[in-house]
Amino acid sequence: MGKPTGFIEYLREVPSELSPSERIQNWDEFHLPMPEDKLRTQSARCMDCGTPFCHTGTVISGMASGCPINNLIPEWNDLVYRGLWEEALDRLHKTNNFPEFTGRVCPAPCEGSCVLGIHNPPVTIKNIECSIVDKGWDEGWITAEPPSKRTGKKVAIVGSGPAGLAAAAQLNKAGHWVTVYERADRPGGLLMYGIPNMKLDKQEVVLRRIQLLEQEGIKFVCNTEIGTDLPAETLLNEYDAVVLCTGATKPRDLPIEGRELSGIHFAMEFLTANTQTLLDGTGIPPISAQGKDVMIIGGGDTGTDCVGTSIRHGCKSLVQLEIMPKPPNERAANNPWPEWPKVYRMDYGQEEAAAKFGDDPRFYLTTATKFEGDEQGQVKAVHTVDIEWQKDEQGRFSPKPIAGTEKVIPTQLVLLAMGFLGPEQPLLDALGLERDARSNVKADYGQYETSLPGVFAAGDCRRGQSLVVWAINEGRGVARQCDLYLMGATDLP
Repeated sequence: MGKPTGFIEYLREVPSELSPSERIQNWDEFHLPMPEDKLRTQSARCMDCGTPFCHTGTVISGMASGCPINNLIPEWNDLVYRGLWEEALDRLHKTNNFPEFTGRVCPAPCEGSCVLGIHNPPVTIKNIECSIVDKGWDEGWITAEPPSKRTGKKVAIVGSGPAGLAAAAQLNKAGHWVTVYERADRPGGLLMYGIPNMKLDKQEVVLRRIQLLEQEGIKFVCNTEIGTDLPAETLLNEYDAVVLCTGATKPRDLPIEGRELSGIHFAMEFLTANTQTLLDGTGIPPISAQGKDVMIIGGGDTGTDCVGTSIRHGCKSLVQLEIMPKPPNERAANNPWPEWPKVYRMDYGQEEAAAKFGDDPRFYLTTATKFEGDEQGQVKAVHTVDIEWQKDEQGRFSPKPIAGTEKVIPTQLVLLAMGFLGPEQPLLDALGLERDARSNVKADYGQYETSLPGVFAAGDCRRGQSLVVWAINEGRGVARQCDLYLMGATDLP
């Protein structure tokens, strides 16, 4: 432990970032690098606890408490404090294949369960993690490491999101020939098209790591949807094992009056089209918020990303509906440490909306009841009502409208960001796989074996919509089980 009294001496400090008015002018990442001396000071705040909850990865009350991939956080905090950056990078890569992703997009459940956070602001774990890996790239410490020998076994991975990439990286390290199939035009899945560029740069961050994986021997096949462009049976016949990492991409809909009107889109349609346009350099995206009154229905990271993207398009106004109540400013009594703190936060998108329009765009305890259209079948307004949560006869809470709170809000673009219901089913039907009650692929956590021998499933298609860090956890786990299936033993962690 580098500085036993650091947590007493130093205050939490986060990296500077461009002001909202500056950063909404482009699609660049807006967090500014922190000087090395300040990073070492922040690392010194780590208490090197006897029981470091930050890397436990426990699920409490349905949410992650601590790091799901069990990052060795106290160890690399100590190494950063002592200026041993390359050693810190080695420790970081022992548990995390892609710290440059999690260091940018993870909500940091590690910080929510930091022991220092019981009575003081927690250690800036996420920023330190990102700084370690960014320095590793800058210094040239991260280079291709193809396996020294090959097993001759071939594995197909369907889906190139974080779970698929983690599984591919680990199985390739074990010496197997790995081919990753992706139906989009570029690899990366959620990392490429589900998260905007200002939050996770595609060229400088995502494609850089994918190119390294290619140099290590992994093959990526894009524009290929299994079950449509390539029969599922082909994978079963040509590969020794198949790993499904297709994600949970079936969006939750809002089937109210007027849903058929033009101008109502799922969030991922909007975000994907925007990133494709940006990468292709083709100008205005096919779904644009420019000059429009925009309503985003749903919160979470996807809703926030729709806010930030709409503002960069130049929307006229912006409203975000949240059916849940506004969280408290401090932890509630029923949300104790080390649970994830369910408290009120302004994420980057809401900060930008407040800077441009004067306030947080979120309307809590509010739901849409009707989409109203014009003569051309284009949405022109959304009818809303305030709600309260009441228990029904079975003791379950459900939203009830409050009479007299109805509003009609002018809207020309509606973005549905209400989460996902599970994986798309055609491929699973083609393989005849057993599913659970939520339509996910049925495969036990830690085993990942489906009802079809030699076929494994991991990530959101198995567990349901979740975090990038959980996808990496499952990608690493399924690689270990797949390697065990192929070889009868495994050295993968």
